[in-house]
Amino acid sequence: MDVRTTPARLWEAARRTVRDAGLPSGPPLRPTRRARRFDVLLALGIGIATVYYGIDNTGVVVVRETAPGTAIVAVRPSGPGGLAFMVILAVIASGALALRRRCPLAVLCVVTAATLATPQSVLRLTFYAFVIAVYSAAVYSPYRVATLAALPLSVLLVGTSGNSVTPIVPNQYIALLVLIPMAVAAVGLRTWRLRTDEGRTRLSALEREQAEALRRAVEHERARIARDLHDVVTHNVSVMIIQAGAARKIMKTSPEQAGEALLAVEAGGRAAMTELRHVMGLLTMPDEDEGTDRGTDPAVTAAELAPQPGLDQLERLVGRVRDTGLFIDLTVTGSPRPLSPGLELAAYRVVQEALTNTVRHASGATAAVTVEYGPERLRVEVTDTGGHPGEAAGSGRGLIGLRERLAVYDGTLTAGRRLTGGYRVEALIPLETS
Repeated sequence: MDVRTTPARLWEAARRTVRDAGLPSGPPLRPTRRARRFDVLLALGIGIATVYYGIDNTGVVVVRETAPGTAIVAVRPSGPGGLAFMVILAVIASGALALRRRCPLAVLCVVTAATLATPQSVLRLTFYAFVIAVYSAAVYSPYRVATLAALPLSVLLVGTSGNSVTPIVPNQYIALLVLIPMAVAAVGLRTWRLRTDEGRTRLSALEREQAEALRRAVEHERARIARDLHDVVTHNVSVMIIQAGAARKIMKTSPEQAGEALLAVEAGGRAAMTELRHVMGLLTMPDEDEGTDRGTDPAVTAAELAPQPGLDQLERLVGRVRDTGLFIDLTVTGSPRPLSPGLELAAYRVVQEALTNTVRHASGATAAVTVEYGPERLRVEVTDTGGHPGEAAGSGRGLIGLRERLAVYDGTLTAGRRLTGGYRVEALIPLETS
């Protein structure tokens, strides 16, 4: 419980304010080359005008009648010494404006000191530089606490330094000093509204682009998942159908071989379920409760967390297809090296789709799978010798999906009948070279 009195709290707040006065409230401004050039030209222009004013008013006597028979006389600095003093003040006050964006608070202090040192009869010599310094400190200084303390003090000191004989601002310029800030504020307000409208327009366009990009991403993801489902289902189900048909034919004459075929059907079904879990896991992520409940089955958890198939599993894939009775020769040439998971999955799907088509449409054929690791590309080729036509020709969606997969990695797919009979599928995938 805070039992401090009100004076103690005020004192603590004052201490924090003083302590934080020297801390910047934001990053320092980094003016562009164009802004620095403008500041130099502004300092040069103010300097020329004020030096000319100082030379023109050296040694001038100003007399103003305050009442009938009463006059106030003000003599401005004269002689070489007075002229040099006025020129030095004008140069200091105007030259400091060249740094008004980089060191706004320091410039305010220098110009304020020069203004206070200016004789009362020629305060106009440094007043206009002081106005610009006050504006620059208010806009560009990152030390907000120190600036809020310095601005009122500087304005108060300079505002009370004039006299009735030679006012800081001539009477004919007062209207301009009132109208110019109003015009600047109006232009600034209009510019702010235009930028706000442009910002809203850009934000709306950006939101529409993001929505369109999200829609395209969803469509591409659905197409990719559809290709994965097609690859998984057609390959494993085709193998299961072949094995089940063979088991049915030899069940009475060779029960042991029929049992082996049914075991192959079971293994194919398990493999299909495992890969289906991979694909469906891309659509949904189980929450913590579901993960806790399902985590009690180590087999299910291991199947869901297993990586996507790659080229290192080609032997297993070829072995499952060989169990259907298809003779397959697997050849790997070159120096195998680790590739990206997506690229290996694409190459694996090429072999899987080609062998699936051979099983379905070329019963009794002989197939050959060649994987060649080159220095700049990976070549995957699957050929068969042709056989008895099995199922009716498919829609070709599998090959279309393979071309889309390979296009992601700038790869190409060539598929067609061979002159010597049979079918040939070849994929060429560029590899990154170090």
